[in-house]
Order: sequence, then structure tokens, then C-alpha cells
Amino acid sequence: MLRPRDTEDLREIVAAAVEKGTRLELRGGGTRAGFGAPRDVETLSLAALSGVIDYDPAELVLSLRPATPLAEVQALVASEGQMLAFEPWGDAASTIGGVVAAGVAGSRRITAGSARDHLLGFSAISGRGERFVAGAKVVKNVTGYDLPKLMAGSWGRLGAMTELTLKVLPAPREAVTMVADGLSAAAAHAAMAAALGSKAEVSAAAHLARGLTLLRVAGFAPSVAARCAALPGLLAKHCELRRVDDADSLWAEAMTAVGLKGAVRWQVHLPPRHAPELVESLASLEIDWAMDWGGARVWIALDNEGEDVRAQAARLGGEAMLVSAPAAMRARVPALPPRAAGLIALEQRVRRAFDPAGVFSTGRFKEDMDADQLSA
Repeated sequence: MLRPRDTEDLREIVAAAVEKGTRLELRGGGTRAGFGAPRDVETLSLAALSGVIDYDPAELVLSLRPATPLAEVQALVASEGQMLAFEPWGDAASTIGGVVAAGVAGSRRITAGSARDHLLGFSAISGRGERFVAGAKVVKNVTGYDLPKLMAGSWGRLGAMTELTLKVLPAPREAVTMVADGLSAAAAHAAMAAALGSKAEVSAAAHLARGLTLLRVAGFAPSVAARCAALPGLLAKHCELRRVDDADSLWAEAMTAVGLKGAVRWQVHLPPRHAPELVESLASLEIDWAMDWGGARVWIALDNEGEDVRAQAARLGGEAMLVSAPAAMRARVPALPPRAAGLIALEQRVRRAFDPAGVFSTGRFKEDMDADQLSA
């Protein structure tokens, strides 16, 4: 494993890889190393690029290095009564750079957006072995191309981030979870849709397979109390509600699929109204599942190594991403859902602009290898 000591060391390693024609896989905490096809390439650890560079709570801006542990970032902003503008999640070893590179979005995605919406700027080393900077260290920035949106969710295929700037927000003074028991998937979707469309300003809505429907209300204490008092009446025709004081584990299950049973795990994005039909269509496979984002994201866990989940998701206008599976299945089934040929060609050309030699094309994604067919 290659371990650069600083940014210049990293640049030299990438430049050497360009000259030698070798490929490098970027690694922060390594918590998502099992995502995508198995591959045998040199690992480039960014562990030394850790630490906060600048934090200005008054300006709601945080600049830091990519290998900074997510837990440390959350503790830092919490100490100032703030939070990251998006809702991140990850394992204990997760880094902020890995969270952004994976395009993570928690249950507040439907009201707060994802990592790509709040990455203000970054510095990186491209696949050419050159430094480049995009965005700015301010909340309002309209200059140039919006490269931060390309970098977030790119899985390290455009460059190695050396610094990133994120938007932060004041944390709500209070967050309350209201729960409905025993609803079917269809009834839960109807209740979540009604809650999200109501004046209660619900910030997150999820449903677990065992019949728990979760609604989160956050803000100033008097406002939260008033909205929670109004919710039972607003949803009277859908369900009864009760308050749960410690719901962190329930939300973790909804947003990360932790605890779901099955060696194969899919993340499906689809129109929320089709989530109940997706679950019903896969019932014969003995799935475990959880709905998040009001039904727009459905986690499916099972032991079947077929591609029924992807086929059913496509039938319902959605996309299924293979998140985890045995190595043999990951070698056979692409992690990312199929996309139109024109879109794939565009993505390949964008990657080639940043990484003409394919230094960061490790084989994790099948289309990385296909990009070699394009001229630089």
C-alpha cells in the first residue's frame, strides 16, 4: 500500500503511475472497499491527509482534509451547535472524503439534499498528476463549472481530493420521532406521503419491514411540540402515532440497512409510489427490506444471487445498485445500474478529461474498463 505523507508526495505518486501505466485505488477508511467488482490494483492510502484546516461557525463553512474521520467532524460541529448540511452516515472508520466520494445521503435527503448539494469546493490531484481547485470557500459561489457536483459521488475516479469545503448549518434544538405501528408497505407509503405534504414540516420519513413507520420532526422546541401535536390529527385516516424518545437505531436501520438479513444487498431508487409494489414483487425471494426517503429509496437484502431486484426496479422506473454481495456475484454483476449508451459515453469522456491514462480506473466499475476504448 502506498502512503503519501502530504499533498506533494501524493502528486508525485500519481505522476509516477501515469508514466508507468499503473492503476491506483484511493482509500480513506476502507469501509467501502467491498463495493464493486473485486480488483487487484495498488492501493493509495490518503490516511495522512487528515485534520481540520479552517472552521468558521459564523460563516457556516468547514474546510478539512479528506481522511478526517467522520465521527470527529460530527463531534466538532456539534460542539458549536451545528451539523453538516446533509445527513452523512458510515461505519466507525468512515472518513469525510469517503462519504463525499460515495455521494452519501441520509434520511434527510428529501428535505436537505445530499453530499453533492453541500460540497462548496475542493482541491485535488487529477489523474494527470496535476493539482487543481474547484468551487470556493464561501456559501455563495457562481463562478465557473460546478465541478464539486461531479466530484461528489465519483468514487475517486476523477481525482484524489486533498482538501474539501462543506456547508454546515445550525443543528435543530430538538428532534422528535413519531412512530406508527403495524402498517403495510402500501399504507406506510400513503401515511408518509401525507405527512411529508402536510404543514407539520416532517424532515424525514421511513418504514421498516417489521411494520414501523418513522416520521421525524425537528426545529425549535415549541415548534416541534406544536407540529407533533398536530400530526395525529393530520394522519388520522392513515394511522395512530406514538412518540419514541430514542430512535437513533431505527433511523440507522432505515438509512444504512444495518441489521437487515441477507448476504446480498441492493439499494433501489425509484418513484416513491412504486416502493410498495417493488417489495410485493420480490416477496417470494424472502427479502428483508427498509424504505427511506418516503419510499424513494428501498434497501433490499436477501440471499438470492439472481438479478431479480434490478429487473423489478427497472420495470417500475427505478434503478438498483448492488451494494454488497459475495465476490463471485460482484465479479459477474456490475455495481451500478445499466445506463443509456450516450450517457455512458459522456461519463467516460468526462473521466478521460481528468484522468486520460486511466490511473484511477481500477476495475471496480465495468465501464471504467470500457473507457479504455476511447481516445484520450
